[in-house]
Amino acid sequence: MWLMDGFDRGVVPLLGLAMLVLAVVAFVMALAAREDAYRAAGKQSKTFWMVLLGITVLVDFFLGMLFLQIAGLVATIVFFVDVRPALKLVSGGGRRRGGSSSDGPYGPYNGGR
Repeated sequence: MWLMDGFDRGVVPLLGLAMLVLAVVAFVMALAAREDAYRAAGKQSKTFWMVLLGITVLVDFFLGMLFLQIAGLVATIVFFVDVRPALKLVSGGGRRRGGSSSDGPYGPYNGGR
């Protein structure tokens, strides 16, 4: 019985806090992106993601209802793995294409020649 009590007081609040932090970070990243980048990437509008992630933050902070928190976590994960990389790509923040594996941050590495 004490094990479940410790789980309810220790692990569950930490998971809730982690979900809240992820949702806040996703919300700030969605806010920072330009509206036209969403259209160029072929994703839902900035308003859609701001509302969805904003509701997720509010649910995680105030309600604490597990079903709604999990739904918000799914939306947050979708933003991080699908929308954000597409936004970075169309905004010029993606990886440079056509470079060599020996390229460093300041150009190609030539071995000291």
